[in-house]
Amino acid sequence: MPGIALATDRREQFVDVTEAVAAAVAELGVTDGAVLLHVPHTTAAVTINEGFDPDVAADVVDVLARLVPRDDGYAHLEGNSDSHVKSIMVGCSQLLGVAGGTPVLGRWQRIFFCEFDGPRQRQLLVLRV
Repeated sequence: MPGIALATDRREQFVDVTEAVAAAVAELGVTDGAVLLHVPHTTAAVTINEGFDPDVAADVVDVLARLVPRDDGYAHLEGNSDSHVKSIMVGCSQLLGVAGGTPVLGRWQRIFFCEFDGPRQRQLLVLRV
């Protein structure tokens, strides 16, 4: 399956995968159209947002931690219920436009793999649609 292998090093972090996604798009030979970015994990996600200022990603991680605390009396006993909820909130897929063989992103936009239950070995799938 075409994908990007990742090794996260913190429990919660946003990993900029923009360049890896661009390389995967080129490898797939997609010149115009779209690709689907999909995270096949229940405690991780993918998003597109500002990447110029790294404080934005840190702020998002912080806000999600406050909205969904790690220990909040969850029924799920594995200790990662908050990670599942955060994954649902952010989303496991993004449709990404491609033009001229390049991902279509705004001036400040970057693609982030969102880890909520690391550190772990992960994969981000890049699929032709």
